[in-house]
Amino acid sequence: MATVLDDINAGVWEDMEARKRLVSLAELKDLAAAAAPARDAWSALGGTAVQRDQLKVIAEIKRRSPSKGDLASIVDPAALAEQYADGGAAVISVLTEQRRFNGSLADLDAVRARVDVPLLRKDFTLDEYQIWEARAHGADLILLIVASLSDGQLRDFSALSRELGMNVLVETHTEEEIERAVAAEARIIGVNVRNLKTLDVDRSVFASLAGLIPAQALVIAESGVRGVDDVTHYAANGANAILVGEALVSDATPRDRIAEFTAAGAAAISARA
Repeated sequence: MATVLDDINAGVWEDMEARKRLVSLAELKDLAAAAAPARDAWSALGGTAVQRDQLKVIAEIKRRSPSKGDLASIVDPAALAEQYADGGAAVISVLTEQRRFNGSLADLDAVRARVDVPLLRKDFTLDEYQIWEARAHGADLILLIVASLSDGQLRDFSALSRELGMNVLVETHTEEEIERAVAAEARIIGVNVRNLKTLDVDRSVFASLAGLIPAQALVIAESGVRGVDDVTHYAANGANAILVGEALVSDATPRDRIAEFTAAGAAAISARA
């Protein structure tokens, strides 16, 4: 029986094949070569800090989701990105998946033209074409979902991303997936508390899985942030950064909310030290 993730991936393949007919891989490689060098998302997320005493925020531009439907119209994604950057977001995530999230590469282009912070192309990466595409459109970081990829793909896609100067956020949901991410030498590992097969959220999963991630890696808490209490919970249980979408796009003052989340996270990290 097909899962939600299976259905999303099938649509991603179909849409990608349509883009391939318009822009060849060779053309993408030329565009990627002409793009400005990738920004250092690893450092932006605190990877080089001796003491990781700050909680970083990856702020997401997200119009809709399979679980909640429409979240926000976001007529001007660049303006929203500017608010995120002003609020102190370390990385801005731009959803480019079309069918379930109403995103596009045009959103990524618009945001790239407006802000200087590192950008995550948030999509379901299934083919190297998408990696070249991400770099050609100015992404500095891509998402690899362990549940969607083989071990060989994880290694190969990570290696290609590094060759292009980009960092990789490797998303996990289970202990076995964390083991696979570590085996692939992932340096930025996300724990998504949303089950992509059912879309259910279980925030308690984070604490049990984050402790399995090596200390040298960055730990990203994904999904389930409703407010300060959730931020505090994630930071207290080992998160170096949180990825937040719905709570920001549905807020009238996302700049203030990012600052609030950052402060709450720093306090929780200080308390656990």
